[in-house]
Amino acid sequence: MPFYQRNYSPGQLQFITTGTYHRAPLFLSERFCRCFVQRLAEVRQGLSFLLLGWVLMPEHFHLLLKPEPAEATPLILKGLKEGTATRILKALWENLQYPWCGKMLEWLRLPRTVHDESHYRVWQRRFYPFNVYSQKKRLEKLDYMHNNPVTRGLVNEPGDWPWSSWRFYFRQDASILEMDRLG
Repeated sequence: MPFYQRNYSPGQLQFITTGTYHRAPLFLSERFCRCFVQRLAEVRQGLSFLLLGWVLMPEHFHLLLKPEPAEATPLILKGLKEGTATRILKALWENLQYPWCGKMLEWLRLPRTVHDESHYRVWQRRFYPFNVYSQKKRLEKLDYMHNNPVTRGLVNEPGDWPWSSWRFYFRQDASILEMDRLG
């Protein structure tokens, strides 16, 4: 796998994209959606970054954040992905009596040739950062995130999807997760 140099510019916003292993639709489960939001809030408390937008889709997520320092982006993603993976795998194992949980575990199983210390993977190893350098691009990324569930046919209107920052911006509803605002 090629190594791509990432540049994290101080003071710049990062638009982050990553997905689940084999695009497993884990976040069709409200329980796992809540787990993701809870872990994002915990990581946000532990590390210094501004959260400006987010959307959680059935098999991927996008974040718009401003890490301080800029190089903290990988630590933020590591904390979020490891914490959610641990909780999700534990919940799947504890609920094997439900066929959906067994199906998800099979979807997340690593091939025998890949096994090292684990047998399952929840997230893709990589994440894709995009530096956001302008107000126009920031608004474009927020619009993209908020309309992603509509584009995918999951809901008719962005406000119908609870797992994004849309409600914070358009209804002043911070009940799921509060956003930071740029000055």
